[in-house]
Amino acid sequence: MSPGEPRRTVLMGDPAHFSVQGGANPHTRTRWGTRRHVDRERAIAQWHRLKDTLEDLGVRVWVVPPDPAQPGLVYPANAGFMSDVDAARPLAEKVFTLSNLLPTRAGEKPHYRRLLEAVGVRLRELDDALRFEGEADFFPVGDSYLLTCGRLERQRFVPALAFPPWKRVYGFRTDARVEPILADDVAPHPVLRLELVLEAHYHGDTALCAFGPKREHLLVYREALTPEGWERLRDHFGDVLLPLARADAERYAANSFTYTHGSDATLVMPDGVSQRLLDQIRERGVTPLVVDVSEFLKKGGGSVKCMIGDLGPVGVDDLSEPGEA
Repeated sequence: MSPGEPRRTVLMGDPAHFSVQGGANPHTRTRWGTRRHVDRERAIAQWHRLKDTLEDLGVRVWVVPPDPAQPGLVYPANAGFMSDVDAARPLAEKVFTLSNLLPTRAGEKPHYRRLLEAVGVRLRELDDALRFEGEADFFPVGDSYLLTCGRLERQRFVPALAFPPWKRVYGFRTDARVEPILADDVAPHPVLRLELVLEAHYHGDTALCAFGPKREHLLVYREALTPEGWERLRDHFGDVLLPLARADAERYAANSFTYTHGSDATLVMPDGVSQRLLDQIRERGVTPLVVDVSEFLKKGGGSVKCMIGDLGPVGVDDLSEPGEA
């Protein structure tokens, strides 16, 4: 990689204060509804292995400083969405749309705003009434974009005919009303809106993953979508779909990070996915790399992709690079 060549640049959140604070998805709580306890030392070691893996590939990692009041900063895929994320254009020609996160994570937004403003990224903010959780629910697939959303709920415990006799209602994260705003941003590329139905897959990037040199292949967990959504995907993408088995989906195989440099295409995936799936990735000319980030999935409900905020290729002369944590 030549010194002046734009490099894929991503955000990763320092895990020094990673914990389960809000308990806002099904992975964060036990069957009794109590919040899970994070093995901080193990999580930090896993985080560094993922960071090292990305940097070995040639990815530039900007570290989001930690805040003990905001443990969710370790999941910067929720920070927002960079327009034309794959285009090697000056930052001045791009816009980063900041997310409006659910209440337990709303305090993260000022952190992302400060960091991105400091390096010269142009920012846009949505109406506060519109919930939007960034590239976790809005991302390119080939020449199209997928927007995933679902029923927004006030998170709470409700009675249940089960043992224990209650359950937690979580709902989903992105408001369907953001569709026309985002569609204007990416026009003339079409936007396909899909409804999520499994709370364990509360973001689209836990059930869908575009990969390959042009993001032309798509991992998809069919059961996480409505039947209508699956039909829409099949009609639009056809043979590029690679359905996930339940075991791989539950390991968040779709929560993977795609990276291409030159003719080399890589998919960084969570450890534990099946050999069959790894072989299917290779058959498509893409090299899978597995990294153990199980502490982040089993306790926080986010895996490889959730831990990465993708800013796309950025030239070193196009910014003032922040210091690393």
